[in-house]
Amino acid sequence: MDRLTPEQRSRNMSAIRSRGNRSTEKAIRFRMIRAGVRGWTLCCGDLPGRPDFVFESERLVVFLDGCYWHGCPKCYRAPASNTSYWSEKFRRNKARDRKVGRLLRKQGWRVVRFWEHEIEARPERVVGKIKDLLVIRPLARLCASAGSG
Repeated sequence: MDRLTPEQRSRNMSAIRSRGNRSTEKAIRFRMIRAGVRGWTLCCGDLPGRPDFVFESERLVVFLDGCYWHGCPKCYRAPASNTSYWSEKFRRNKARDRKVGRLLRKQGWRVVRFWEHEIEARPERVVGKIKDLLVIRPLARLCASAGSG
């Protein structure tokens, strides 16, 4: 097995982009369009955590979490080198994800997260869950307003 030098590893890791990942954001965006899901925007920069999709009128944010960077309990494999650095890095990532979720919920947002492996295996199921969440909120509002007449 070839080992990378620290400089090569650094160059490799810095080339990984957090936006526009073909296997996640683009796959879900394409399927949402085909399924007729409307009302979303991409990556609203003023929200904590920069959600991948924001349904502002429904107060729903969707995060598509990479299994590696977010420490998926099913897929995550710890790097073999520089283990203390990476374990601390992934611990901070997970803590940040929890904090962002709490902040958004405190601001009245519903937060949903999907793992990369869920998206790769069954993207249509992910879109179906998003559609279900979009239906739940309007029905709850409708029922509440019907009872207040």
